[in-house]
Amino acid sequence: MAKFDKLAVLNKIGQTGMVPVFYDKDAEVAKQVVKACYEGGVRAFEFTNRGDFAHEVFEEVVKFAAVECPEMALGVGSVVDPATAVLYIQLGACFVVGPLFNPEVAKVCNRRLVPYTPGCGSVSEVGAAQEVGCDLCKIFPGDVLGPKLVKGLKAPMPWSKLMVTGGVSPDEENLTSWIKAGVYCVGMGSKLFPKDVVAAKNWKAISDKCAEALGYIAKARG
Repeated sequence: MAKFDKLAVLNKIGQTGMVPVFYDKDAEVAKQVVKACYEGGVRAFEFTNRGDFAHEVFEEVVKFAAVECPEMALGVGSVVDPATAVLYIQLGACFVVGPLFNPEVAKVCNRRLVPYTPGCGSVSEVGAAQEVGCDLCKIFPGDVLGPKLVKGLKAPMPWSKLMVTGGVSPDEENLTSWIKAGVYCVGMGSKLFPKDVVAAKNWKAISDKCAEALGYIAKARG
């Protein structure tokens, strides 16, 4: 069962403006990355459903975070079907993210009041997702669609809450361009977690990079 309800999760995401996106088959590595992000100020984290037995890794991370990162809302990403959403919700996922929009996933998430953030590539897809209760929609892939899509979409649909993922980097120029375009938050993966940094287990570097990125977001919002 989700530790935080829908409103609490959306508030956490909105307050910080950033959701790290990460997967590793080693549960111990995943735990330390989550904790490093938490110490850097992150309060919502997306674990991607990418590898074999990924749900078993997620289960361990959820139990770890409950003790070590008590205010962290852990969610799952790369979900494309309702069965996978149900599996992760049962393991404690506080939100569900997908690369595409599947209305059947919305149904199972709504039943448990768990936020579903589907990947959308057009204004029409965002509108369709909103109709079935998706409060936060993901603009994906962000590096293909660009900030102009966000700005253009929000002109006729200013109520829209949008997260952008894909090609987002933790530098001031990139983050500022998305925040100024009007996104609710950014999702950030590989550029926040360089392979060499993870391999070296340099957790402090990850904490520092998260804090730096959050600072740029706060500045852009201000």
